[in-house]
Amino acid sequence: MAFRYLEDVATADAAFEVEGRNLEELYRDAAIDTFQVMVDTKTVEPAATREIELKNESVEGLLFDWLSELVYLKDAEAVLFSRFEVTVRKNEAYELRARVSGENINQEKHMLRSDVKAVTYHLYEVKKTGKAWTARVVLDI
Repeated sequence: MAFRYLEDVATADAAFEVEGRNLEELYRDAAIDTFQVMVDTKTVEPAATREIELKNESVEGLLFDWLSELVYLKDAEAVLFSRFEVTVRKNEAYELRARVSGENINQEKHMLRSDVKAVTYHLYEVKKTGKAWTARVVLDI
């Protein structure tokens, strides 16, 4: 995992930069970092697994949709995730297939931190730099 928190970017938000050797690593690590904002993921067991499939015309849009879907599932199903297996392919559009694992939120068990409400477009960026991919993400907490 290659990411760093950007504490000076926003005060009511959580911001991070993440880097991956490929899109799968970038998307996986962005998901891990998003949940690390919410909980110590070491306290979340991968007890239940679900499949996620998404499509978008752009790499940027797909990452935004991916993180937004994870935040939505956290809210709609009261679940936290700690493991992410991600595949990204480019056909007519970018396609993501993922297996995510976690468990229902348990305030007595999980080391909860801040609740992420949404992914934002504020300072949002995804780019390829050399052989690596980088992203900057700001989460509304």
